Amino acid sequence: MDEYSKKYLIDVLNACKEIESFFNGEKIFAEFEKDIMKQRAVERNVEIMGEAITHLLKNNPDIILNNAKAVINTRNRVIHGYDSVTPEFLWSLVIKHIPQLHKDVLSLLQND
Repeated sequence: MDEYSKKYLIDVLNACKEIESFFNGEKIFAEFEKDIMKQRAVERNVEIMGEAITHLLKNNPDIILNNAKAVINTRNRVIHGYDSVTPEFLWSLVIKHIPQLHKDVLSLLQND
C-alpha cells in the first residue's frame, strides 16, 4: 500500500477514535440528542472520514471497506443536505457504521 493510502486510512482511524472518545464507552442516545456540540463534532469527523475514503478509493480502488459508501453518503448529506441530518441519523453512524469501519481500517493497516 502506498503512503497516501496509509495516510488516508490513518485519518479515518483517527476520526473513528475521536468519535468514540466522545462517549467514554457509554453510548446513550438521550444524552447525545441533547448535546449539539457532540453532534457537530461527529458531523465534522464524518466529513473528514468521507473525504479521506473518497481519496483513498480513487487512488486505490481495490481496497475494500464495508461501510465506505455509507460514510461517503453521510459526508455528502452533512455538506449538501445539512437540513436533513438529524440526531437519529448521526446516532445510527455512531452505533452501527463507525465501530465496524474502525475495525476494517485497523485490519487494513495491520495487514499492510
